Amino acid sequence: MSDSRAEPPAWTGLRAVSDAAAGAAAPLAAIAAAFDPARLTQARRLAGLTKSAIARELGVSAVAVGQWEAGAHTPRPDHVQRLAELLSVPPAFLAVGRPYARLEGSAAHFRSLRHTPAHQRAKAIAFTEQVWELVHALEKRVQLPPTNLPGLYPGETVSDLAGASPAEAAQALRRHWHLGTGPIAHLVRAMEVHGLIVTLVPFAGPATATVDAFSTSHLPRPIVVLTPDRADDVYRHRFTAAHEIGHLLLHGDAVPGDALQEKEADAFAAEFLTPGAVIGPELPARMDLKALERLGRKWGVSVSSLVYRCREIGTVSDPAYRRAYQRLNQLRRLGLFQPESVDGYPGEQPVLIPRAFALAEENGLTLQALARELTCPLPRLRLLLGDDQANSRPQLRLV
Repeated sequence: MSDSRAEPPAWTGLRAVSDAAAGAAAPLAAIAAAFDPARLTQARRLAGLTKSAIARELGVSAVAVGQWEAGAHTPRPDHVQRLAELLSVPPAFLAVGRPYARLEGSAAHFRSLRHTPAHQRAKAIAFTEQVWELVHALEKRVQLPPTNLPGLYPGETVSDLAGASPAEAAQALRRHWHLGTGPIAHLVRAMEVHGLIVTLVPFAGPATATVDAFSTSHLPRPIVVLTPDRADDVYRHRFTAAHEIGHLLLHGDAVPGDALQEKEADAFAAEFLTPGAVIGPELPARMDLKALERLGRKWGVSVSSLVYRCREIGTVSDPAYRRAYQRLNQLRRLGLFQPESVDGYPGEQPVLIPRAFALAEENGLTLQALARELTCPLPRLRLLLGDDQANSRPQLRLV
């Protein structure tokens, strides 16, 4: 693909051509000399492009792009300019000189791994890397809550979690976070108070419908990514968040994708949100959906979750469990038992990142300065900050 700027009209004169070329070539040459292969990979994945697609746009071979990303060769200055334009990043984004934490795809637990295409997982991984970079930049200016998740990092051992079952791990975390045995009113807020980074932004457009949610403990801070597509149901949103905590606690060193891991994370979430010893006596002796709805609002879980919990704890038979699910689905088709959006539940929307930026801003940091530090376009930075992204409702102001 040709670049019209490479051959300016002859009537501009030799002096104009020479001055413009010198002014443009110097910084591009410096960036090419300091080219960072990992940044190209990150930007390409964020843009959702393949190496072949980039090669076609630049008029080079896919092998050449592969060599750039492998660090075997570096792109020419004019290729750096075209890459930046194609990937919607400043040219300086592609250079070394700022903190970077590489996250491998095998180090993240995806809620719907089998239903998430590889390119969407790659985009999600690159997004998570950028979330960490933003948090790192903010943490240089604002003291964030320390990470308080037992047994999280390699080499750390916690006696009551060593070899623990999902239920035992859930009970141990409740004790560790001093949550008692009752309902957890604000789950996402509790996660942030204890130093977990939680984000809820439409980072991949329609792709988040399949990404669902994922988490990693392989960065300097644990990160849980929740998606707006699941936030239309606050109870499913809460269960998903608890599920990801389960992965962080139970599967930090395990290779993701094992169906058993998903079952264990679900079992952790169920016990964490509804401790069996406490909720068991509260469950109805027979399947009463109205009673389960009241109980669900008290504990912050869905009726479906409680129907399954009845079966799990053993208060109802398998046939009664199946009939209850059938009735529940019939009622939903009639417009009953509809999900409630997370918008009405402030304690379930992440606030740590935007509030950290607001505090840094009060102490002199500007959005533009942060964008320059991260070499991040302003629209992308606003997305990463996620301020009020989850709540798109118009605000009523009373005068």
